[in-house]
Amino acid sequence: MRLLRIGLGFLVWSIAVLAAAQPLGDEDARFFLTRVGFSPSFSEVRQFAGLSRQQAVDRVLMPQVVAVVPAPAWIDQPLVTRKYLNSLSPEEKKAQVELDIRQGIELRGWWLRQMLTTSSPLSERMTLFWHNHFVSSQKKVRSSLLMYRQNMLLRQHALGNFGDLLHAVSKDPAMLIYLDNANSRKGAPNENFAREVMELFTLSEGHYGEQDIKEAARAFTGWSIDLENGGFKWRPMFHDGGIKTVLGKSGNFKGDDVLDILLAQPACAEFIVTKLWREFVSPAAEPAEVARIARRFRDSGYDTKIALRELFLSPAFWSEKNRATLVKSPVELAVGALKQFEFTYGDPLPFTFAVAQLGQNLLNPPNVKGWPGGEAWINSTTLLARKASLERLFRAVEPGGGKIARTTDMMLRTARAEMNALGKVKGRAALGMEGKIQYANAVAEVGFNPDAWLAQFGTSADKIPDATQRLAMQRAILAMPPVAPISSDLNGLAYLRALVMDPVYQLK
Repeated sequence: MRLLRIGLGFLVWSIAVLAAAQPLGDEDARFFLTRVGFSPSFSEVRQFAGLSRQQAVDRVLMPQVVAVVPAPAWIDQPLVTRKYLNSLSPEEKKAQVELDIRQGIELRGWWLRQMLTTSSPLSERMTLFWHNHFVSSQKKVRSSLLMYRQNMLLRQHALGNFGDLLHAVSKDPAMLIYLDNANSRKGAPNENFAREVMELFTLSEGHYGEQDIKEAARAFTGWSIDLENGGFKWRPMFHDGGIKTVLGKSGNFKGDDVLDILLAQPACAEFIVTKLWREFVSPAAEPAEVARIARRFRDSGYDTKIALRELFLSPAFWSEKNRATLVKSPVELAVGALKQFEFTYGDPLPFTFAVAQLGQNLLNPPNVKGWPGGEAWINSTTLLARKASLERLFRAVEPGGGKIARTTDMMLRTARAEMNALGKVKGRAALGMEGKIQYANAVAEVGFNPDAWLAQFGTSADKIPDATQRLAMQRAILAMPPVAPISSDLNGLAYLRALVMDPVYQLK
């Protein structure tokens, strides 16, 4: 029996090695790039078609982009401290709050532009992944500057070492504020951070007890913020220097010691790999594969690239049964559509609000557990909203003989209606008339050249594509055949719209 298991294991390994060496076709290249980034443009697909799986994986893991879009001008301004806020009049406080809201909107637009223009989409996807793992929210932190710094920290470590990221983000001022650790002190330790670092950041429920939380909270006392510059500050007078016992280990632990104890638990690597599996492979993780990859991850000292490489080269990642099983997040839907169809745009403000309306308000996850993702993105209401958002992108487009179609008065009326519907998205009132004009102008700049895009299939906006062209368009746009019948009498632009409106377009 043991020899049989060894033989089967060798056979599976041999098949995987052979598959990894086979060149990718357009369809596999598109699938891969959509899964590890955002729906790619035609030129991006061509760059990966012909590579082997191993070469494709190595290429996306090679770069680590910090940022290519210039940061907002206000990042060099002094931190707005509580002491300064307390010195303001009620009217000045209100103006300061509105200013921070506008800066937060600008920051979300900056991040969307980064996703749209980066040469390393995986870096941005992992920045977004870590943002939803190490959750904090501008609504509580109330500082766009600190949220910007945290975003840069997540991007810096996006494809780096998870242990390094855990230590860094645990001392990040936005995190210290969000999980109430900035004022935690000896004799009055706050347990919020200690609880979440075990439950949500490293181990998951069932791998620690309430006493472990209490003891760990004592270790994290003294981790605070410099009120002058907003940086991390160690306050030894606030620290509980007594002996603590965490997960069976005892000592005069400080915060970093506890983090190392958590990293030493096998459950930590398995927890992170399981989340990565659900992000990139399928909703249901395969326990044996998760255990195998988690061992490699832990043995590497928590090198995130090792875990991702194992995931991306696993047979499960490429399996037909796992295709079209993941739901695009609102950000993936919006960024992917703009990239795939090569829309032109100026200010990304409309897309910032669009993804918020669809349930993913960047820098403002709903709670400490983040966006649940997966099938939670889709219900009868959100599916209609998603389709309406996509429909608005293409609504004003008419066959233009190669000219870029621009938005019309109808699109501007839609923009006005969208602004009026943003009551649930904090920040609308702070925009004011100037912001509304900016929004309308940004909508008017969105454009799409249907003839240029359809030319890759040998057709045009006003020409009816033949069966071969329709099939090629289906494979380029959808992860599986459309669920709704589409008339063969539609012209190229109408057929494209029908494919985008099909529910399958929500999947990857």
